[in-house]
Amino acid sequence: MSTLYFPLNDGTTIPALGFGTGTALMKQGAVNATKIAVKTGFVHFDTAPMYGTEDQLGAVLDDRSIPRDKLYVTTKFLELKGGETVKSALQESLRKLKLEYVDLFLIHAPLHFAGRLKEVWAEMEEVKKEGLARSIGVSNFGIEDFEEFWSEATIKPAVNQIEFHPYVLGQFEPLLEYSHTYGIRLESYGALAPITREPGGPLDPILSKLRTRLAGTWGRPVTDGQILFKWCLQKGIVVVTTSSKEDRMKEYLAVLDMPDLTPEEVTEIDVAGKKKGSGPAESIGRYKNYVRSRETHA
Repeated sequence: MSTLYFPLNDGTTIPALGFGTGTALMKQGAVNATKIAVKTGFVHFDTAPMYGTEDQLGAVLDDRSIPRDKLYVTTKFLELKGGETVKSALQESLRKLKLEYVDLFLIHAPLHFAGRLKEVWAEMEEVKKEGLARSIGVSNFGIEDFEEFWSEATIKPAVNQIEFHPYVLGQFEPLLEYSHTYGIRLESYGALAPITREPGGPLDPILSKLRTRLAGTWGRPVTDGQILFKWCLQKGIVVVTTSSKEDRMKEYLAVLDMPDLTPEEVTEIDVAGKKKGSGPAESIGRYKNYVRSRETHA
């Protein structure tokens, strides 16, 4: 099975498909699913303190069959409490992960850093310079968040991890253009939302048609989820997904060997996605409500 890597603006590369240990795995535990993901062929793993899965991921990867230089680990931080620094937050994550460095370290959201992003980003640059993180970036950032610290940044964010799928395409186009201009790689979570959270929309008949065409070309069944992942990958967007089922994980990884969508098919998905009109305000609002819910029940 092939592995696709995308280049980042700091000279490193990132595996195009990542296994996430958040969402449903926060409730049922990530150990068994992560073991299956390693067995299935994932090398890119995404976690965060908010998920409560760093120690579980660390336990699995500590007994890994994947050499460290082939492994890609992302973690994040949401806020800094009581004298905590970016460095100390990362060091605590590294302790739980049983690693000397992470490949990618993200500000989980700008939510708790209004007016402080310049100083926080300066601290992010320091952990990269010290080798505690190979790459640094952000998550759930809009253009206005970048503009708050951009003038004093000496290292560009390598990644912005956001909810991304065809139904947010129209309203996220300015962010896509901004990211392209400054070489920031977008990373998608929620890529399957059109079929899991918002079924019955304008994409449904197009996905049905594309399943038939691609299955005929490939000689094996194709799922709607595989088409949505392929659409992201062909736009150069990293996809982070999750599952607890081995067959589903194999399905996701098989996207790397699936035939490409034609340019016309990509455009057809774009056009249908824009008809739905679920935009960044809605997706970011969902995320803020999610964060508040997690903090309330922590």
